[in-house]
Amino acid sequence: MYSDAMTTLTPHLVCRDPNRAAAWYVSVLGAHEISRITLSDDTVLTIDLEFGDGRIAISDELPQIGIVSPLALGGTYGALHVDVDDADGVWTRALDAGAEVFEPLNDAFWGERTGQFIDPFGHRWAIGQQLRDVPHDEVVRLAREVFGAPATK
Repeated sequence: MYSDAMTTLTPHLVCRDPNRAAAWYVSVLGAHEISRITLSDDTVLTIDLEFGDGRIAISDELPQIGIVSPLALGGTYGALHVDVDDADGVWTRALDAGAEVFEPLNDAFWGERTGQFIDPFGHRWAIGQQLRDVPHDEVVRLAREVFGAPATK
């Protein structure tokens, strides 16, 4: 066990147009800008955004030192999950603002209204609105049925 307690985890997203990305995350996902550092050539070193209790940092691509966005890589490796109060409203705003459907909005077996989209900057987002509490044992059983494979824990 480590003696240093971690208190937060802040993903750092690289975007081709972080100014536009920040505005998109504010208008579509309800983020709030906390701080911004811009270099003298207008390169965005970081924009810190708050999402409820969570945060992300976004920055410009710096390909000369290997920092590139999912658009440069042709895709992304994972998704960021945001808990929302109105999944349908967020979904509509995201698609109207240029997001592409990755997984259609649906009522999932684990009790959420959920869906995934790719934002215009290449990042995948999952949104989830809690609909009902589902006991863990039921989630495990349903996961096995849906995915056709054994699930543990």
